[in-house]
Amino acid sequence: MVDKALAADEIEGSGQAMVRTGNKTVDLTPPESIAYEVGVHERSSILRGQRETVTVKLDWKPPKTTEGTEAADAE
Repeated sequence: MVDKALAADEIEGSGQAMVRTGNKTVDLTPPESIAYEVGVHERSSILRGQRETVTVKLDWKPPKTTEGTEAADAE
């Protein structure tokens, strides 16, 4: 489980972000403008009590890289 302030810090800001998922880290490079969706679910269960879930989906295409750029980065 992640602290909600830490999660907000990962989403907020600009430029590249490193996000841990499971046992690996993914480098993300979102553009200035991205598509998003927000979903909210509320459930009430007799045994488990009430539960609230918020899902945030961020979607973008990664920037295109050229062979010259990748070769220069490798050096």
